Parts: sequence; C-alpha cells; structure tokens
Amino acid sequence: MCNKGKGRALEPTERTPLLDRASGSSSPATYEPTEPVTSQRRRLLTHLFRVFLLTLSLCIVAILVVLLLAWSYTSRSSELSPQDVINKALVFEGPQHIDVLNITWSEGMWVNVQGRVGVDAGAVVGVNSNEEDSFLERIWKSIGRWGVRRLDRVSVTSSTINVTAIQDDPPVLASIDIPSLELPLTTDPPSDSTWLKPFSTPVFIRPTTNVSDLLRFAREAWKQGAVRLETHISEVDVRGGDVGEHGWRAILHRQLSNVNTTLRIKIPVLPGLPNPGNNMPFPSLGDMITLRSFDLASVQNNLTIQASATVVDPAPPSFNLTTPTLPFIISLPTNDSSIPIATVSTKSFSLTHPNITLDISGHVLSLPIGSSSTLSTFLSRYLSAKPNPILISTPLLPDFNVNATFPAPNPRPHILRNVSIHNMKLKALGTSFLASGEVQARVILPKGMNIDLDVKHVLPDVMVFDGEVPEIVYPNPSTPGPSPPPLPDPLPEKAFGRIRPDDWLDSTCVAVPTGDNEGSAFNVSATIVDVPLQVLPGRQKEFGDFVSKVIFGSEGATAGILGNAAVKVLVEGLPFNGPGAHDGVELGGLPFKGSVKIGKKNLFTDFVSHAMQGFDTWHKN
Repeated sequence: MCNKGKGRALEPTERTPLLDRASGSSSPATYEPTEPVTSQRRRLLTHLFRVFLLTLSLCIVAILVVLLLAWSYTSRSSELSPQDVINKALVFEGPQHIDVLNITWSEGMWVNVQGRVGVDAGAVVGVNSNEEDSFLERIWKSIGRWGVRRLDRVSVTSSTINVTAIQDDPPVLASIDIPSLELPLTTDPPSDSTWLKPFSTPVFIRPTTNVSDLLRFAREAWKQGAVRLETHISEVDVRGGDVGEHGWRAILHRQLSNVNTTLRIKIPVLPGLPNPGNNMPFPSLGDMITLRSFDLASVQNNLTIQASATVVDPAPPSFNLTTPTLPFIISLPTNDSSIPIATVSTKSFSLTHPNITLDISGHVLSLPIGSSSTLSTFLSRYLSAKPNPILISTPLLPDFNVNATFPAPNPRPHILRNVSIHNMKLKALGTSFLASGEVQARVILPKGMNIDLDVKHVLPDVMVFDGEVPEIVYPNPSTPGPSPPPLPDPLPEKAFGRIRPDDWLDSTCVAVPTGDNEGSAFNVSATIVDVPLQVLPGRQKEFGDFVSKVIFGSEGATAGILGNAAVKVLVEGLPFNGPGAHDGVELGGLPFKGSVKIGKKNLFTDFVSHAMQGFDTWHKN
C-alpha cells in the first residue's frame, strides 16, 4: 500500500536540517559547518593576548624606567651631605621677626621665629633646567621635576642642636631645640626670593652660663668681621610630606646621624658702630647706651625711678625683635666689689633704627650703711657735673656686668642759691677774729628729682671778699672732714678771709614751692656761733680796707661770700641699714656764691679796736 501522507509526522531532532530539502527551492540547501566560528574566536583571543603582552611589556618597561629614575634620584639624594644641602639647596631669609615668649632665668628662653624658607631640591638632585641639556636629559629632568612637585615638601625632625665656636676645644655657646619643621621643595626657582615660603616656629634657646665665653666669641667674631660657628646634631630624621603624614610621601625617609655643619655669617655694617673686621676691637657695650632722662620721686616711702635711655640697634634692618619686660640691677663699683643700689626693668620694646628707646622703671634698694660713702661720692660727683662709672647686670645672665657711665648733667646744676649770712657779727678774741650769724640758703634739686628730703647738718667753707665776688672766680671743691681743704693758689682777687666750722652745724629744712624746670626745693638755715675768721695770708691790706669801709662808711660794707658746702641729708625712700643710718647721705662739693651787708652794729667793740690796730700797723708799714 502506498502511504499518502496520512501517517504521523516525525519529531525533529538535533540532526534535523534547519531547512527541508524538499521545500520550494529548486536548488539544494547549503549547510555552514561550525569550524569557521571557532577559528575567528581563536584569532581574536590571539590578538588580545598579543595586546596584553605588549601592554604588560610597556608597563614593565615604564615601571623599570620609573624605578630607575627613582633609584637615580634616591641615589643622588642619599649621597648628598648636609653641608651640600645647606650650601646648595636650603635658602633662609630672616629671621624677619622674633618674639620672646618666655624667659626662664635658670634654664633659657622660648622665642618665636618668623622668616621665609625654601629648598631648591632641583639643585641637589640635578633636575633643574639647563639650556645645554640634550633631548633625553630634558625628558629625564622633567620627570624628576614632576616628582619633586608631587612630593611638594619634607618634614625634618632633629635632636638638640649644639652650637660651638670654631676653635680648639670649643665651648658650647648655646643649645637649641626646634620642633619638627616642614620645608617646601621647589625646582627652577627664580633668581629673587619670591619663591620662599613664610614659616613661624617656637625655638627654645639655652645659652651658656659662662658669659666670658660669649664675650670672647663676640670680640673675636667682630675682629674677623664674620660669625663662624659649628652646629652638632646627633640625629636628624627627614620624611616626605607634612609632619605626621602616613601616605606614600612618608615612604621617602632618611635618617642621619652625627650631622655637623659649619656656618659663616658675615657681620653687616651696623649703624652707630665701627665697621667690623680688620682686627677692629669690639665696641664697649657701655658706649652703646645713652641715658636721655631720669626722674626720682619719693612715693609711699619708696624712692622710685623713671628713666629713658637709648641703645644702638646692632641688628640689620630686616631683623625685628619684640621683648618682654627685662630686669636689670644698677650697681656702683668699689675698689674690690660693687654695691647694688637700684633694681629696674624695661618695658616691652621693639627694634628701631638707628637707636632703640627704652622706658625704664624701678626703685632704689635698701642700702647697707657701709655704702653711704660710695653713694655720697656718686651724688657729689653728679651734682658737680662729673660723670660716674656704674655697672649694669641682669639676672638673665649671671656674672655678666656691663661697664657704663652715668652721664653728668649739662648744664651743671645750681643746688645752693640765695646764700647769705644774716645778722653776721664779728668780734676779736686775742689775736683772732670770730664770726657769728645765721647761714641761710635755698636748696633746689635738678629737674626730675622730685624727692622729699631733710637736710640735718651742714658744713660750710666760706671765703670772704671785700665787695662782690668777681665773676671769674670759682670755689675749690670741698669735702666733709675735720681737715679743711687747701686754699686756692693763687688767691682770688679781693679775698681776705675764710670761715669754716670745725664740725657739722645742725640745720633746719623746710619744703617750699618750686619752678616748672626745677626739682624739689627747700629752705635751709644753720646758726654759726663764734666760728674763727681766718685772715688769708698776705691779705691784711684787703682786710683793713674792708674794715675801714665798715667803720667809716655811712652804709657799712658789702662782703662777698664764695665757697662750698657739705650736707648730711635724709632722703625719704632711701633707707640705710646698720648703726649710724640716721645720719643719711653726705654730699660735698656744693658750690655757692652770695653776699652780706655788714654795718657798724655788726662789729663788736673789741673787734673794732683790734681791726683799727691792724689797719694802723699795715698803714705804717
């Protein structure tokens, strides 16, 4: 039987052709086998693998180049000495400002230093541009500059820095502690300093307590015209990046041991000082200080001091400094030691050119009685317009004294004024003559001495003239003591007598109003009773002429008086300790000049008789 297609259709299998061969196409169907697809995939994988190998090779080469560059830069930097870095790369400008934060007398001081700093890293690793570089060198250096820019900065931590002078067995001049610093890096910096970055850091300085070492070093440096120092650091740690950074920059790390460097800093020409160098001796510190004004005042039983002084500014113009209050002690030198007489302190000040102005305040110390003569000499010289040596020291630098000069006043102060002898009487006693009366004077202290005092005793040394004292005559200096000073040689014209008590005279002292340009003023009086009048050698004629004017003149005669006085003064706020402190301060050499009118009523009968006998004897001879 023939099957007409009514049978069951066959299920397709995985081998069933996609197109029926008996379908409507007159041509037979084409079948594409799977082998070409596999071949394409293989070719693609081969291509990708070759690209991967090429890329990997390029990466390896690039890494090797970077490692080679890094190794070359690292090798160069590792071979650099600290001296190379300081001389070639590190650039420091300043310090531009220094603030003293705290001073510890026994340890040292904290200061805050401000300035500008930078590190020319390109100079030390050799990547700065050069017109003579080849193409490969330019590429090599440009990669190095890129690496420096990426690194940007390094942080430096060091142990204590010891500073010594360059000499055999050098002493340590100072020890310096600096916290970790960040130093900016750069390449191809400009010729000016615009590339430097500002910095501010606290610094702890412990100078040596041996002041003689410091002075010896300063004098030697001044003679040479330059400061030559060595710095010694036991450990220095350099890391890439900021302080405390933990990123990739911190991997760049180098630790140095026993770092020693030499510094030479030329001393610039300083205003007000001789040029350094050429074995020029270091100027005296006392010559750099000038006292401009000072005021003394008795305040609540204290003798206070207000003063103004100038000091030559030795720092260069770019150097700024602000200080806190600085303490000082003023002493008077003696033959074998010194006597502290005042403690003062300066207000905070900054550097100014050419001179620094110091505002000073303080008070006079309680003085031992043994210092009375030294202080008396000082005050007597000052009131006689003579300079005095003083010593200036500070607790900040033990055993350091500056020899200075306390300047003399200009013009010379006129302390004793309106000196006269009221109710002066003369009488004869045997072959000598005695004078009695009341010595009166006004004591006017120099401007700035607004103090309360009490003149307890006076010792006048008076030369008596026939008529007013000539203008050109000045008294010889006189000092307290039992022995009178010698007479001037030659004797002044018209001088005929001398009156000088053998001992101190009790006196009274009353404060009176004073003028605008004067200090405190007082009226002082003392009574003289039967003090010998010494007729000067060879001046009997002048004495006789004066007596004749008194006796025969209708208005008596004028006696000029010229001399010096010594006084014992109690000053409020100037305490002395020990026995005899109630006597106060002795001041000598206080000059005075005046006149007194003497008439017949001032002459006792016995004196007139002796005077006339002396006059007749002179006239006959």
